[in-house]
Amino acid sequence: MSPSKSPKAKKAAPHAHDRWAGHEPLSHAEIRKIVFGIMLAMFLGALDQTIVATALPTIGRRFGEIENLSWVVTAYLLTSTAVTPLYGKLSDMYGRRAMLLIGIGVFMAGSVVCALAQDMLTLILARGMQGLGAGGLLPLAQTIVGDIVLPKERGRYQAYMSLMWMSAAILGPLLGGFLSEYFHWSLIFWINIPLGLLAFAISNQTLKRLPRQERPHKLDVLGSVLMMTAAVSLLLALTSGGVRYPWMSAPVLGLFAASAALWVLFVVRLRAAAEPFLPLNILSNKVVRWGTLLSACNVSSMIGLTIFMPLYFEAVMGLSSSLSGMALIPLMVVSNIGAVVSGRALGWVHHYKRVPMVGLTISVAALVSLAWNPYQPLWMVLMHLGAVGAGIGTVYPVATVAVQNAVPRHQLGIATGSFNFFRSLLSAVIVALLGAILLGGINLKGGEIGLSVETLKASAGGMELALLFRWVFAANAVVLGTALFALLLMEERPLPGRGDIPATTVGPGAPAAAE
Repeated sequence: MSPSKSPKAKKAAPHAHDRWAGHEPLSHAEIRKIVFGIMLAMFLGALDQTIVATALPTIGRRFGEIENLSWVVTAYLLTSTAVTPLYGKLSDMYGRRAMLLIGIGVFMAGSVVCALAQDMLTLILARGMQGLGAGGLLPLAQTIVGDIVLPKERGRYQAYMSLMWMSAAILGPLLGGFLSEYFHWSLIFWINIPLGLLAFAISNQTLKRLPRQERPHKLDVLGSVLMMTAAVSLLLALTSGGVRYPWMSAPVLGLFAASAALWVLFVVRLRAAAEPFLPLNILSNKVVRWGTLLSACNVSSMIGLTIFMPLYFEAVMGLSSSLSGMALIPLMVVSNIGAVVSGRALGWVHHYKRVPMVGLTISVAALVSLAWNPYQPLWMVLMHLGAVGAGIGTVYPVATVAVQNAVPRHQLGIATGSFNFFRSLLSAVIVALLGAILLGGINLKGGEIGLSVETLKASAGGMELALLFRWVFAANAVVLGTALFALLLMEERPLPGRGDIPATTVGPGAPAAAE
């Protein structure tokens, strides 16, 4: 069908020729190989976020520095978040394959240094090095899928990615605890080497067929430095406030002030640079803005629930710590099922926003029910969590595909990287607010905080902890309500499929259709 005969095609694919022409078609087998290679790279980053957590007590005892143990996690968070948009920009300039291979290589090098570390400082610095590599794995993987699969067909691969994330979330803590307890803590880092080599070899071979959009770009070094340092200052303030220092202390306020000043300088640089690090057309794109807010609220709610629900299960339900962790399984599993259903629906329905609209409405209703009555039986709480997870899951593929569909292909890398970057920043802010609600409710002061049942009970002063968690549920309902609001305001631009691509590009210059 030609564009002139299809209004939908005109509206859906204003850059169809630019996005999909100019390369030989990829076979289904080649697409699967590429997806498998990048999924393995994504698995490296996903596994490393969870495998370290259960090994931290062993690492702390080994080096005798429990007080600095949190920096093992914080260093990784800071660097991986800060470099995310840089990988996106550089991939637009030098190609996805080169940058993904660099990310895998830096991640493996950091893993080796972590495994060989003889003191806590070396380990923390090496974890920062790991983050420098890991920061590019997720956005580059999403960008590569955007390069080879049409938006309407892209949700088909969400099942594979959801399975990978769920596997890493479940396998990581179990593997980290097992290796550190029965063998040696360094194995949680050595395991990255064979996985990384395999991901490197597969990606190096398969991504040679990846189509490229050659267009000259300039890297705004000053703008990128301002953006990354502003983000690091903000994240340091959020991770230190109420933990190492009181929120109103001079170090935390100073970090917030430094971050605000750096963001102002970044905005000034955006207006002055010939080619800004973050293109102005992306910043002004309403789909990108509302899609980022949608995804940030969605992700922060999931993170907040995984942090605070185990405390609820222990303090209110009386479960053991191990059973409290297992009680999160319905939330994790059902969220992935929701992602798969929503991803597949992208290719089935024209109004693809309706699935996450229904899902988020159910999630908000479930959280309101928990806030109204936090004394419900365990099986009812688990059912409510499953409902929340289902709604959260439906947002994942829709937000990413909608944002990628709204930008020119030559800016796909920086758009996807910026999407993940600002999502991480906003999520960190929202999770910090959720924590302030819980900890502020029991007047817990900075420097005394340790998120444990004993700390909560000791600080509650006889207060019913279920009533305290009521406000956590209510706050999460507000967060997901904000996500629903952003989804409603996000323009639903039709996703181009095979029938929407002009006939002149179907054949030698078109991507292979997904099976």
